[in-house]
Amino acid sequence: MADDDLCFLPASVLAPMIRAKRLSPVELMTATLNRIERLEPKLNAFATLTADAALDGARAAEAALMRGEAAGALFGLPVTIKDLALTAGVKTERGSFIEAGNVPDTDAPFVTRLKQAGAIPLGKTTTSEFGWKGVSHSPVTGITHNPWAHGLNAGASSAGAGVGAAAGYGPLHQGSDGAGSVRMPAHFCGIYGIKPSYGRVPNWPVASNDQTSHVGPMTRTVEDAAMMLEVMAGPHPWDHYSLEAPPAAYAARLDGASVKGLRVAWSPDLGHARVDPEVAALAKAGADAFAEMGASVEEVTPAWGPDGPELIRFFWAAHELSYVKYLDQWGARMDPGLVACIRSAENHSAEAYVEMRTRKLAYVEAIHRFFERYDLLLTPAVSVAAFPADKLMPADWPQHDWDWVQWAEFSYPFNMSHNPAASIPCGFTQVGLPVGLQIVGPRLADLAVLQASAAFEQARPWADRRPDL
Repeated sequence: MADDDLCFLPASVLAPMIRAKRLSPVELMTATLNRIERLEPKLNAFATLTADAALDGARAAEAALMRGEAAGALFGLPVTIKDLALTAGVKTERGSFIEAGNVPDTDAPFVTRLKQAGAIPLGKTTTSEFGWKGVSHSPVTGITHNPWAHGLNAGASSAGAGVGAAAGYGPLHQGSDGAGSVRMPAHFCGIYGIKPSYGRVPNWPVASNDQTSHVGPMTRTVEDAAMMLEVMAGPHPWDHYSLEAPPAAYAARLDGASVKGLRVAWSPDLGHARVDPEVAALAKAGADAFAEMGASVEEVTPAWGPDGPELIRFFWAAHELSYVKYLDQWGARMDPGLVACIRSAENHSAEAYVEMRTRKLAYVEAIHRFFERYDLLLTPAVSVAAFPADKLMPADWPQHDWDWVQWAEFSYPFNMSHNPAASIPCGFTQVGLPVGLQIVGPRLADLAVLQASAAFEQARPWADRRPDL
């Protein structure tokens, strides 16, 4: 098998090949690193590549395999970690000069779990500064390029992970999502990404952003995401919001997945969002596929939808105030949009914050009441296809010094409400840019979202499409 073909094989195929000794972990790692070395100057998906450590890990895995000691669902498989997550002995700079050279001494719990399952880290993927925006650029790493079109946005703070998955940098990539940063890169890069229910994957250190940051997998297939989520999920004492329940057997319960008979809501705009016509048409076709598969699909305009924009703009800026302490010393070397976002919230009062949080809690309740009537909600994942990554907004959208959210109105509601939500490829624009369909389930219904995704993947396969690199 050609090395490039090996790099695009899913974890669900690679893992049994390794256990059966039909594939060496060293062979797989070497092929992956060779592809990364060839493409990285062009794509810029890595903030830190730990090639030597990855090869050492592959050699150790091969030795264990030969001793009959292969263990873990992800044994011998390459994995990338986003550069917002703490990694012991490996730089974690979070896309900011402020944290240049920072080397933690502890892994985040989900990193430990990935390693314990046998996965071998390749390094840290790029992120926007402190994960603040939906565009694949940071002051430290510059532009991370969309693999389908050089110079275009690869989407949000997990962009490096999305690019890695699309470009064949191995099968498994970790992302995190505070307002769409798993789902937006999945949309822009043509891969699958799921933000599980809040607390499904422990996220430490616990962020001071009112419980909106989720950790999830980014992969080329739904089954790979299920395998990875199953490993990362489960309670952990360091995150007091982590869910008590152990993970379900997600991957084993995807066979024969069906949406037949499900009550599915389809909202093209949540009652307020602007959507580019080509994106809207592709997402609508994705929703139509659910009807073709036997679901009862109803177009809806949720009453809670129009309340979202004011809430997200208030809270997004308010929570960035945690970085206001850096402005005097570092402001000139920070992302100008982040600085503008911070400045916009400097006059927020405690009273205003409490009032808006009360409104937010009513908004979240309305979302959960909505899901008493529906098994799933479908929307476009993002309002636009990829646009130049040196801009915060597409050229034909209203310009703003920090408000990128105007083209990403579909994702943040479910960070606030903690519902599981995925972006799955549903087609390509006329110029060949991917578009994603968002699948949202009731809170804690992670398996239902994975099963619906698997059914859609079978009906509308995409993973054989590769960017021409």
